Parts: sequence; structure tokens; C-alpha cells
Amino acid sequence: MCGGIVAALQMAMPATDRAEKFRLQLFLSLGRLTTYAVFGGLVGYFGASAMSLAGISLLWLRLVAGLLLIAMALYIARLWFGLTQLERLGQRLWRHVQPYTKALLPLNSPSKAYRYGVLWGFLPCGLVYSTLSWSLASGSAAAGALLMFMFGLGTLPALLSFGAAANALTTLKNQPSFRYIAALLLALYGGYTIWLALPRLVF
Repeated sequence: MCGGIVAALQMAMPATDRAEKFRLQLFLSLGRLTTYAVFGGLVGYFGASAMSLAGISLLWLRLVAGLLLIAMALYIARLWFGLTQLERLGQRLWRHVQPYTKALLPLNSPSKAYRYGVLWGFLPCGLVYSTLSWSLASGSAAAGALLMFMFGLGTLPALLSFGAAANALTTLKNQPSFRYIAALLLALYGGYTIWLALPRLVF
């Protein structure tokens, strides 16, 4: 989802040594994961608190999470792009954050890479927003933070790849069969989430 951005950021790293570039990329990703975890914790706390105050079951949030998982599956399969509407909402916040990223370029130190990554976590992304729905329905701040942190970890192999490995991952990602299998797995999990929540809400 962020491959183009990573390629551009690699050019913003003046280091020529491969090990140093990898270290800078690692700090960049750690910054992004920090933001994801904070967002997940806040959303998880809000979901649990709001539902408790309103006297509404968290199952409703899990139902929404299941629906968003299916929307994510359609997005990955490139069959429906409704999640881009969520990205447009996030653009308002990103417009205020983006100017601060320019002051951190070039990314010539771990500190600057980490801080840039923290800001990068604010970048509008429909997949991130749909994953936040899991945190919303997680029932606690800790569970919400852990969910988003694990989501971020799942993106690391692609974002930390170099050269031939990066090209191989890009080729695999663009293959329709790979996208459809990934989308099918997500849709099945989304359906399972809905199946768990819906009977308890109806009956």
C-alpha cells in the first residue's frame, strides 16, 4: 500500500551503505508502528468506553468490523474502492501534518527517520482505517494498540525489502490470483466475524 512512498523515501536517504539504509528504514517503520499503536489504543479505549456509557453491546462494533473487512477484501481484489471515501476524510488531518515532514528531510539519522515515520502514520489509508475498526471493537486500549501494532508488523517485509526482493514482492502483489486469494481470506474472516456477532444481536 505504501510501496511508492518507500521508494521515494529511499531516495531521501543520503546513506549509500546498504546496512545503514536498512537501519534508517527500520526506524522509519518503527515510527509508523508507534503511531498505529497509539491510534489503536485510543480507538480501543473510545470504543469500550462509549459502548459502556451508552449501554450498547460491543457486538455492534464487531459487526461493523466484519463489514469493513469485507470492504477491505473488495479493495484488495480491486473490485470496489469504497474505502477511498475514508481516505478522503483523512486528507483533512494529513494536510496539517504533511508540512512537518519536509523539515525532516533528508533522512540522514535514525532520529529523523523515526520522527518521519511517526508522521507517516497519519497518512490517509483505507486499509489502515478498516483495520482500526478491529481496534474499535477490541474492548480495551491495550487490545486495540496490540492489534494495530501487529497490523503494522505485517507490512514490514514488503517495506523493508531491497532490490530483487522488493521487485519480487511487487510482482507477486500485482498478480490477480494472489490478490484474489488474499481478498478471499479476508472476506471469509469478515463473514466469520459477522456470523459470530449477528446471532447474538438478533436473538
